[in-house]
Amino acid sequence: MTQAYGEAWYWDKRYAKESTGTFDWYQKYESLAPLLHLYVPPTTIHRRILVVGCGNSSFSEGMSNDGYTNIVNIDISSVVIEAMQKKYSDSPHLKYFEMDVTHMKAFEDGSFDAVIDKGTLDSLLCGHNSKTNAAKMLDEVERVLKKGGVYILITYGIPAYRLRLLSESHSWAIKLHVIDKLLPGECSKHETWELTCPIPLNSDGSFRESGPLENMDVHYIYVCTKV
Repeated sequence: MTQAYGEAWYWDKRYAKESTGTFDWYQKYESLAPLLHLYVPPTTIHRRILVVGCGNSSFSEGMSNDGYTNIVNIDISSVVIEAMQKKYSDSPHLKYFEMDVTHMKAFEDGSFDAVIDKGTLDSLLCGHNSKTNAAKMLDEVERVLKKGGVYILITYGIPAYRLRLLSESHSWAIKLHVIDKLLPGECSKHETWELTCPIPLNSDGSFRESGPLENMDVHYIYVCTKV
């Protein structure tokens, strides 16, 4: 069943009901910080980072507190962007713009060092015209990235499907990481894979190693480097 996840009116209506508080899809900044430090070190000056489908997440605030100084956030919802602009009006490191991720013409080619996506591609894939909109989004992401820049996709999409989608018409160098789906205060009940260690895969997207990976309840993180 498809939803109107790619439509501004859907998110405007949703965020109008969620006028207070914050919500982070999939993972909070603290959980993903080690991976960002690996691929986009905050100590490197002039890093420009784009967070797509930012919603009312506190993720970018966490990045700012951790030393990132140029974070651009976009969302298709004017309601949530207006709220976030007001909330962070005194935060010079955080910028918020209403924008459709499938049409980011306001940004020049090669203008970002990293694009971070927590659930936005997943959202489009659950919406109307999913394949077309996903392809448009990925084309735009690749366009705005600098050579050597990284697209960090946090998703529930398994390798067999996401790797094929990411590889279609794109020449990324792709690495896969995984992170447990844990609720606050919850501890993993099984052996976990180290977040910062890429997972070896077979050509069909299946895991090359068995063991703890087979029964893990995880979010997949694809780090796509523009070559």
